[in-house]
Order: sequence, then C-alpha cells, then structure tokens
Amino acid sequence: MTRIGNSDLDVFPLSLGGNVFGWTADRDASFAILDAFVAGGGNFIDTADSYSAWVPGNTGGDSERIIGAWLADRKPQGVTVATKVSQHPDFKGLSAANVRAAAEASIERLGVDAIDLYYAHFDDAETPLEETVAAFGALVADGLVRHTAVSNYSAERIREWIRIARELGVAEPVAVQPHYNLVHRETEDDIIPVAEEFGLGVVPYFSLAKGFLTGKYRSTDTEGQSSPRAAGAAQYATPQGLQIIDTLERIGSAHGVSIAATAIAWLHAKPAVVAPLASASKLEQLPDLLAGATTQLTADEVAELDTVSEWTPVDM
Repeated sequence: MTRIGNSDLDVFPLSLGGNVFGWTADRDASFAILDAFVAGGGNFIDTADSYSAWVPGNTGGDSERIIGAWLADRKPQGVTVATKVSQHPDFKGLSAANVRAAAEASIERLGVDAIDLYYAHFDDAETPLEETVAAFGALVADGLVRHTAVSNYSAERIREWIRIARELGVAEPVAVQPHYNLVHRETEDDIIPVAEEFGLGVVPYFSLAKGFLTGKYRSTDTEGQSSPRAAGAAQYATPQGLQIIDTLERIGSAHGVSIAATAIAWLHAKPAVVAPLASASKLEQLPDLLAGATTQLTADEVAELDTVSEWTPVDM
C-alpha cells in the first residue's frame, strides 16, 4: 500500500478508473471488474460525477450509481473512492453552492457517508478561487468529504489554492491528478515539482495514453478498429512512439509482464506518483493493470525509458 500525500489514505498503487462504467462496461461487466480488482488486492477506485453524461441515454452520475450499487451489494472493506465535481450537466463549475450540491448528490449515488477523496475536476475561471477553496474546506469540516484534491490545474493555480487554504485555515489538497505518461511528460516540468514541494500524491490519468501504451495500436490507420479510443491512441503511433513500445516490450519481457504493465511500472518509479490511474472495460484487461502496480523496474530500465521518451509528440 502507498499513502496519498499527507493523508491517512493507504491505497493499492493502482487506481481503477470508473470512467468506463456505464459506458463501455455495463453494470454486470463493471461488477465483475470491480470484484476482480479487489480480489487482486486493489482498493482505490476513481470516478467523477460527470461520467458518463456523453453517452446517449445517460445523464451523468452513471458511473457513481454503478459503483454505489456494487458497494452496497459487496460491502468491501477498506475501499477508497475518489470522485470529482465541476462537469456534471446539472452541477457545472465550482461555485460554493454548486460544490456543496454536487457533493451531496455524489454521496447519495455512491451510498457512502462521506467521499474519501474529492477532486475539483477542472479549474473554473468564472468563480473566485477563494470561494472554491472555502467550499471544499467546508465539506471537510462538515464531514461530507475526508480529503480534497485537484485535477487538471496548472502549477500556478495549485500553489494559489494551497496559499488560500492556509490563509483560511481549511483543509489543503492531498493529491493532484494530471495527464502524465511516457508520451506526455510535460507534467514533469511543472506539476511534479509542485507535488514534491507540498507533499501531494500524484495520481496520473491517461497512464496508458488512451490505450497506445498497451501496444495494441501500432499504426495510425484505425480502419476496422471497434474501440471508441482507437483514433486517439493511434495518433501516437509515430516512429518515435513505436520505439517506446519496442523498448517497453523488451523490458517487460525481462520481468514476464506486458507492455501495459511496464508502462504503469515506469510511472510508479517517478517522483510523487502514488497510484497511476487506468481503466478496464473488459475483465481480461485487468491482470495487466494489476501486474503494473507490483512490477519494480531497475534504475537502468527506468533511465532507458526516460531516454527513449525524451521527445514530445503532437499535443493531445
């Protein structure tokens, strides 16, 4: 287990993404994936109140409802659930009133007494940051949220959030969730230093670059691909991107694990990272994710992957 920042949350070093629940994984498939995740030692589940409002027929909160039903049915012990606010169709933005109403709605859908880790999903330029920080602090003070966090915030805005929290004397964020993987390393220049400075746990999303770092997409031609993420993943299939895949495959083979597991293991080796975030829409995808959480790369292997990925592809 690993500790999230300076919180009391001890979690398995992989966060299971709930964005697929109610989208590419129906209720039964989602239950099976969650069951297998816990059976494999997992205890950290990530979702958002907006998942998956983009699917025809969904309204938002769909993932939370599935996770809530699973929690009620299985009653697992020691599971940490993270969710987010600002993008639900009925709860847009980060005004104080909206943050409170959205948190109460998430608690009801999840069927929990309090949210373990509550993220500001995206920065809200239209709401004063002081108002948002105070609102998150009030949720902790009132027992609706155990710990707060930020996602998709710039380094400057994270610093400002922490400054305001300290001035107000309210709970500071314990985690940050940025876009970070072997083909998107800009995070190392700004977010990682801030996380190290303030003791924030880093929970990277797109850990597998929309599926590219599974090795499944080795061509920019996605004709015939049924996955809804195929086009996004295939954009990384440049000569440099394929060189990363080849290196991952060779290093992974030495450990007896997959390309995907090796990509997750590389993230684990980076400063401040506590639990890379990855999702599985099919049960057979989960073992690779779990293996990535427990695979330890050597310093030389990490350095080799650092070197081969020292370029930046098209901005995704």
